[in-house]
Amino acid sequence: MTNSNENKTNYKLTDKDFRQINLRSLFGFQIGWNYERMQGSGYLYHILPQLRKMYGDNTDELKEAMRTHAQFFNTSPFFNTVITGIDLSIEEKEGIEAVESAAGVKAGLMGSFAAVGDSLFGALVPAIFGAIGANLGANGNPLGILLWIIAGIVICVFRWSQLKYAYRSGTKLVSDLQGQLSAFTDAATLLGVFMVGALVATMINVNIGITPEIAGVAVDVQNIFDMIMPKAVPALIVGFVYWLLGRENMTSTKAIFIVLIVSVILSALGILV
Repeated sequence: MTNSNENKTNYKLTDKDFRQINLRSLFGFQIGWNYERMQGSGYLYHILPQLRKMYGDNTDELKEAMRTHAQFFNTSPFFNTVITGIDLSIEEKEGIEAVESAAGVKAGLMGSFAAVGDSLFGALVPAIFGAIGANLGANGNPLGILLWIIAGIVICVFRWSQLKYAYRSGTKLVSDLQGQLSAFTDAATLLGVFMVGALVATMINVNIGITPEIAGVAVDVQNIFDMIMPKAVPALIVGFVYWLLGRENMTSTKAIFIVLIVSVILSALGILV
């Protein structure tokens, strides 16, 4: 075992290092995900080669850095390399003495980037491109599939480019982003909810099929609903699913099967068309 007395590292990250980190981030960041440390082991995995280069193999400094970076970590995979870039920038300049500072940066930023990533890539992007792609696919246009592929490529390019930018900006990026992440999260969440509402109105085509007769006159129940609020039935169905998901022991899989079974029964009875 060796024990280096130098506090600072002499290694500078290269384009090859950035490429390796990005590849590991894209394909291995969720490796070892667990409920105790979540992405901790994945975070260590995707920077371990660079830690070895900075601290050397089988050194006390490397072991300390590995223990620190294997601790609890959880953020959006779409923004994790921003935190990685800042982390490596600090450690490259200050060495093992900066490990605790880097851990503090990780803890301070992971929640904010998790909220932004979930709002933007978990709600907004799927809602927008899902609605457009589904509409194109429903009309027999193959561009519906290509749209998803193009969106995925753009997202991967975005993830690839942010590492080097964050590395070069270092801790300055933290101060530049201060106060902006919260506002961006709120805006993205609002736009995501808006797009989900638009998706409900355009993609859920359910109508009431029953037309009871009152005093010899057929009553168009669907027309009455449309006069009160267009697309009221799809909105009620979404509200029912939302209510289901809030029940104890209810999962999304169970909710899907419940909706399928109820839809088949009501359609067979002619209540919904």
